[in-house]
Amino acid sequence: MSKKKNKKQKTSKKVTNSKEEVKEEKVKNPINTEELLALEKDKNLRLFAEFENFRKRTAKERIELFSTASKDIMTILLPILDNFERSIKANNYSEEDGPVLIYKQLQSELEKKGLTPMEDPIGKELDTDFHEAITNIPATKDSDKGKILDVIEKGYLLGDKVLRYAKVVVANKE
Repeated sequence: MSKKKNKKQKTSKKVTNSKEEVKEEKVKNPINTEELLALEKDKNLRLFAEFENFRKRTAKERIELFSTASKDIMTILLPILDNFERSIKANNYSEEDGPVLIYKQLQSELEKKGLTPMEDPIGKELDTDFHEAITNIPATKDSDKGKILDVIEKGYLLGDKVLRYAKVVVANKE
């Protein structure tokens, strides 16, 4: 039992010693009111800056949430647009036929939401930011080397970002 009492006395001495050390440090380095005011101003400024960053980040996340929600819907609708185009081309519908009118209406509504088809890349150089080369075929002319000869699947943009890359056939450079 005497050992336990000795341990308790040692720990209590350590606690009192550490309290004395803290008091000595306070006496040695007293903070005047100007330094205290500067510290509080710095804390306030940092807190304000942190709040501004939080506000900007949440606003940006909210905008991204809306754009990604529409991105998912647009991605689902792209094959439907492709099927409409194939059907219209295969059946030689006129401009007044029902499927053509429905296709145009769907396309105009999607354009209002920011979906735009990429311009026709045939005859242009392959740009990997917008095109995906599916196959390479030998070039018949020297002027065709490295250029897009055919479009397999049309590409689309949602706002400024690529929603689907245009799948293209490119003429070999060699």
